[in-house]
This record gives sequence, structure tokens and C-alpha cells, in this order.
Amino acid sequence: MDHQGVVAELEVPHVLIFSFAAQGHVNPMLKLAELICLAGIHVTFVVTEHTQRRLLRNSNVQSRFDRYPGFHFEPISDGLPEDDPRSGQKVMDFFHAFGATAKPLLREMLVSHRRRLNGKKPVTCVIADGFLSFAIDVAEELGIPAISFRTSSTCNFWAYLCVDKLVAAGELPFDENNLDAPITSIPGMEHFLRCRDLPSFFRIKDVADRDFQLILKETLHSTRAQAQIFNTFEELEGPILSQTRSQCPKIYTIGPLHDHLKIRLNGTTIQTSSTSLWKEDTSCMKWLDAQPFRSVIYVSFGSLTMVTKDKLIEFWYGLVNSGKRFLWVIRPDSVTSEVREGQISPELVEGIKERGYMVGWAPQEEVLAHQAIGGFITHSGWNSTLESIVSRVPMICLPSFGDQQINSRYVEEIWNLGLDMKDTWDRLIIEKMVKDLMDVRREEFMKSINQMAKFAKKAVSEGGLSYCNLDRLIEDIKLMSI
Repeated sequence: MDHQGVVAELEVPHVLIFSFAAQGHVNPMLKLAELICLAGIHVTFVVTEHTQRRLLRNSNVQSRFDRYPGFHFEPISDGLPEDDPRSGQKVMDFFHAFGATAKPLLREMLVSHRRRLNGKKPVTCVIADGFLSFAIDVAEELGIPAISFRTSSTCNFWAYLCVDKLVAAGELPFDENNLDAPITSIPGMEHFLRCRDLPSFFRIKDVADRDFQLILKETLHSTRAQAQIFNTFEELEGPILSQTRSQCPKIYTIGPLHDHLKIRLNGTTIQTSSTSLWKEDTSCMKWLDAQPFRSVIYVSFGSLTMVTKDKLIEFWYGLVNSGKRFLWVIRPDSVTSEVREGQISPELVEGIKERGYMVGWAPQEEVLAHQAIGGFITHSGWNSTLESIVSRVPMICLPSFGDQQINSRYVEEIWNLGLDMKDTWDRLIIEKMVKDLMDVRREEFMKSINQMAKFAKKAVSEGGLSYCNLDRLIEDIKLMSI
């Protein structure tokens, strides 16, 4: 590279994006990385070695980012053996240990970037996953501007910011025998939130609970960043965004990110791109092609949820008894004990043969966009919620973890985009809710979700708030490099 070329390279901002090693975090953070690359900014994407190997094995992420010469992966050790399952309770064990392993490695990585004399500018901005506040510590120590990216919903983030109010009001800890007791001390949620709707980490007997304290610490520390990025849009979470801005005044709402990326790419490549940590079984698309319009309910419990054998069988009965066609994703590691063939009744086996299709993992964005899909039974992860809205598919919410409880309450009570089935695995309730979603209340839910989908599309289209906020974020990143 000649002298002019080196100077030009050094003038390009260089963003380090550090993602937590879970599918629901990697997905939006890689989409953000690509949007930043499209603006001509260099990106170093940091993720664990284990996660990177899974990405390269199960997705086309390598060829997708080969288009951007300024992008590269920088894998980091998570300190665990390769055969560690990293699922179920192991996720939280990993979370507790990860900072001690990764913090010195990140510091050395950033320092080594400064030492390099190969024409590439040192990191000028760190975008840290909202779960990885130690990255903000390292950035501050080295004098690098830091931004926090919250991959959960804003309503979940706001609930965490209001923990002191909950404790002072005596609403936390709460009695798990009275989950329908109202929660009135979170501003903006006073009239509809119940104990059962609080984030899963709030279900504690003692505020000293280690998982609760860790999540709370990460939330509070992330507010030290210069700004917050949310994968949301103003029409969806406007009232809670207003509350959140009282404590975090600089917020960039740039979602729904998966649709925003599609807009910026002019729809040319998004359908063939994947950021999946599991091998997607695309045979389900051919099966969907043979199903009637809006006749299939899609079922996925997400990337982390674990279910017992008894719950699985109970859910299976409800699904089959509904009489509806279904496409069901069951991850190989999602059932806590082995289900042997003889333990499944003939009527359940027959129900699959007649009306169902099962896969270990599916190309979810493509599935939800298929004309045969009429409903979605979801764990209420934030990415799934946004993908469902954009594809105009009403939801039945069966949350288990993290922000999923509060997301599901909003889906039913505030946005009227579907039904909240939390805390139950009863076959009769499952059967009734499927029928309600697909038939009885279908027109009502479709009216709401069509309207919200229009708002989402407007937000990420040129001139929309999310579109303009991304432009603002890009300009601010550029100013950080001067």
C-alpha cells in the first residue's frame, strides 16, 4: 500500500463489536456489524472461539462478510473445554466466569491494535453487548469511546433500571404463590404488570441471589457507556423509551435490525444470509410450499430453552388436539431427558404424520415470511418477536428466560399481537389458544399486527426514525475517530 493509501486507511473509523456468545445476541450484533460495514467503517467482531467455529460451520457468515475488506473476526477464549454444553444452567455459570477470562484478553487485544503498523487504524470505538460491561471498563481505561448495545427489549431494560423502586415498595422479592399480584412501582407499567410478567431473574427468594445480582450489575454498569443502542422502533416501545431516556438520554433506536439490513441492501442478499449457530434444515420450506395459505402454526422455543419430557408430551398433545397443521423446531439439546419411541403414544405419532413436520433447527426469518404460516408459538425472545411483527404473524407466547416474560405480556396486553401462555403447559389451554389464534380471534390479531408491521417498515425505510437514527450513529462513530 502506498503512502496515500495508508493515510486513507488511517482516516477510516475502526469499531470493535463484542457480542455475548448466545444466538439471540450474535444475530442482531452481526446485523449491526454489517450495517456499519456498509457505511465504509472497519469492524472487528469479537466473539468466543467456540461460537465462531459454530458460525463458520453452520452459516454462510464467512462469504457474507468477505464482501467487506474492513471486516474481520477476532475470536476470544471463553476458558471452557470444547465439549462443554454451554446450555441450560450452564449458560449462567458461563456468564459468571466469562468476564474474568475475557477482560484481560480484550485489553491485550485493544493494546495490540494500537501497536500494529500495518496501515489499519487502531480501534476508535467499542460497541459492547449490554451483558458485557467489562468491555466498557476496558475501553474507559484505554480512553476509547464505548457504546452499549442492548439486544433485549427496552421494556426489559427499564424494569431492571427500576429494581430499587421494586425493592423499596416491597414488591421484590415476591411470593411465587401469588404470581398474579400487581406490580405498581415501575413507571409506565403500573396498570398491567403482574409478578409473573417480571423478567425471569426477578423470581428470587433473596435479592442477594447471584444471577439476579449479576444481571443487575451488568445493566447498571452498561449505563456508563456514552450511548445505548436498542433493536426496536419508536412506535413499538415509545412510552417506555421515554421513561428510559430519563436515565439514559442518548439512545439510538435502529430496529427491527433484520428488516433494516434488508432495506439498506435493497433486498438483494438478505434472503440467502444466515447467522445461525445450528445447522438449518431447509427441507421444511418444501413442506411449507405444499400447505394451504396461513394454515400452519410455527413452533420454536428458541436457542436456550430447556423443557422436561413431561412438558414436551403435554405440549405435543395440545398441538395435535388443536387439529392444526404445524412446523415444530425441537433442538437436539432442548429436552432435559431422552424421549424414547415407546413413550410417545400412537395418536401423537399419527398427528405428526397427518399434519406436522419436525426439524432440529429452521431458517426462521424465511419460515415466518412464508405464506403458509398463520401463527407462531414462540419463547418470546426479542429477535423472534420482531421477526414475527415484520412478517405479520400473530403469536402465542410461552416464555421461560430473561426478557421473555415481559415481552410476552406486552404482546398480549399492550400491543394485542397475540396471546400470553406463560407458566402453563396444560394441553387443554394449548389446544384452546391455538384455535383462538388461528380461527376465533384471528381477524382481531391480524388487524393489530398489520398496523404494527406498517410502523416497523416505515421506521427502517429511508426517512424513517430507525433509518435516521442509524445514520446519526454512523456519523457519531466517525466523529469519535477524529
